Amino acid sequence: MANLSYQENKIIKDNLVQAGYVLNFSNPSFNDFIYDVTGLNADDPKYSENNSGSKGQRLLKFVELESDYTVGLLLKALFEELVNFNNQQGRARDANYYSLYTKIFNRLITGASVVEHIDAIQAINDDKDFHSLAKLIRESIEKNQPEAALDRLHTYTIKFLKELCELHKITLIKDETVNGLFGKYIKAIREKGFLESSMAEKIVQFSFQIMDAFNDIRNNRSYAHDNQILNYDESVLIFSNISSMVKFIQAVEAKNKSKAVEEVDTDWGQF
Repeated sequence: MANLSYQENKIIKDNLVQAGYVLNFSNPSFNDFIYDVTGLNADDPKYSENNSGSKGQRLLKFVELESDYTVGLLLKALFEELVNFNNQQGRARDANYYSLYTKIFNRLITGASVVEHIDAIQAINDDKDFHSLAKLIRESIEKNQPEAALDRLHTYTIKFLKELCELHKITLIKDETVNGLFGKYIKAIREKGFLESSMAEKIVQFSFQIMDAFNDIRNNRSYAHDNQILNYDESVLIFSNISSMVKFIQAVEAKNKSKAVEEVDTDWGQF
């Protein structure tokens, strides 16, 4: 249930709903839009309970029933439609006019992301495919569908770690596993003194076990193959752990960027 005040609900209704209509959406286009943004079916009977079932009434019921994050995503997606609709109707408005509306969806999204640090999932080179992959992963989280992107997150993690290993001039073998890449990378930055505390070392060493288990999840519980897909809550847990580690690595690299290309001679067998 979205956490909205009476005034915020009124702003949403005044901007989007007129006499049962939602902007200039037809019934099919309204349903398609809701599904594309949230993955939810606007024809679900729960959105028509105790109302007329019009597009406007279903939208307001959707806002009442769904989570902060889902409602925020939908309101954000509808913002461009709202601006275009007003312009087409000869009611062009400036940014100040829309500020109260945009504050609502920004608050809902910022305060309710299902995965903390999902913003860290970014490409770190100029590879177009890498950028597309990271974007698709973030979009899956925005749609609250983490289980649908576990295989992509695994691929992203391999690309991310390979890039870092190349940066640190680490020798890799063909078809290196994600835990193998992670282990070599962590040994390299530990050798360079990037990790200042023994506790940080213990945490990243524990993360090595997480990376090892990630291979099994990718192969047996994701859309990489014809598998039974992992449940939502455990998918969120995996995403949260991986994205937090990526965020930490980005911070370490940024802090030590002047040392990033030093040569390291490390005994990988000791990890």
